[in-house]
Amino acid sequence: MPDSSFLDWPFFDEGHKRYALGLRDWAATEIHHHEPESREALDAQSTELVRKLGEAGWLKACVPAAYGGLFETFDVRTLCLSREILAYHAGLADFAFAMQGLGTGSITLFGSDDLKQTYLPSTASGQRIAAFAVSEPQGGSDVAAMTTTAEKADHGYTLNGVKTWISNAGIADHYVVIARTGDAPGAKGLSAFVVDADTPGLRVSDRIDVIAPHPLGTLTFENCHVPGSHLLGKPGEGFKIAMATLDIFRSTVGAASLGFARRALDESLARAEAREAFGSKLAEFQLIQEKIADMAVGIDASALLIYRAAWTKDVLGQRVTREAAMAKMHATEMAQQAIDQAVQIHGGEGVVAGAMVESLYREIRALRIYEGTTEIQKLVIAGQARAAAQS
Repeated sequence: MPDSSFLDWPFFDEGHKRYALGLRDWAATEIHHHEPESREALDAQSTELVRKLGEAGWLKACVPAAYGGLFETFDVRTLCLSREILAYHAGLADFAFAMQGLGTGSITLFGSDDLKQTYLPSTASGQRIAAFAVSEPQGGSDVAAMTTTAEKADHGYTLNGVKTWISNAGIADHYVVIARTGDAPGAKGLSAFVVDADTPGLRVSDRIDVIAPHPLGTLTFENCHVPGSHLLGKPGEGFKIAMATLDIFRSTVGAASLGFARRALDESLARAEAREAFGSKLAEFQLIQEKIADMAVGIDASALLIYRAAWTKDVLGQRVTREAAMAKMHATEMAQQAIDQAVQIHGGEGVVAGAMVESLYREIRALRIYEGTTEIQKLVIAGQARAAAQS
């Protein structure tokens, strides 16, 4: 059973603790580690997880109370707790939850009331699957380098271009798409749109298979007309919208990593107590104890960084560019190391396909890349440190 003592830290109130323990109990009975054997099974399982999370009320954490959610606005601590707990049980369950938030976060922050009424309640209930389309073949972390265009047309915009590495591609009901609307260089000419999946001119042109199965693919826009009412914010605000959305959800990537790391520690402890070698339990060997100690310290350090960032956003209401970058970077790197040690403790059984620690080994790798690579986070942290020193 994962450690819950951190719920008594001053970052949380009683409501957070009740929520976390309730989700933990529900997940223990309703969420099971089971990797799909085909793309069709993957799509079906992902869709079913969204439905289950919605019916149980957990997706309400992803939208404001006015549209069927839990809180007046985003409570990042609740989002982080949700991802940590779900990731502990199954990576695909965490993914299903996270994309409902990320795929509607921009609508919550910048959408008109009509857009919010159309998209948010059905997202919270699990009846609508959301997606966020930013990355392009030649522009991943470099958001400002994107080339997908949205040209002004009658009563709206016409989109042309390609987006790739898009989570939920193929099963999503809508995509929040960042595209170039002006001639301004870099980030200044970008705008954000809500595009329904069945819009003519939008197609899923490729599906991408990755080491930890998740619905992922490439979108192609060919003279895809989007109503002007589906513009988020104002023209030219696309970069600001994308960054504001990621500012909220980046800490939650660290939280998912934390959930994976906690599972790795628990699996390692169980293995070390059960397995005997040379007449002693593995847990009695000092080198095994060193690995367990490193895991435990790394987990607590990551938790402190993650929930500091979330508390700062929730309570102080300020940008957490620095704090979220630190949380995401440290937690993902730490989890990779902890899971690697868990595989080592399990020995040969740790590399058997389908074993829990083998699955964790594949799950964690992508988190060091998406929503800003570790290298990008280091640039952000360094830039913030330099700016603080010069102020």
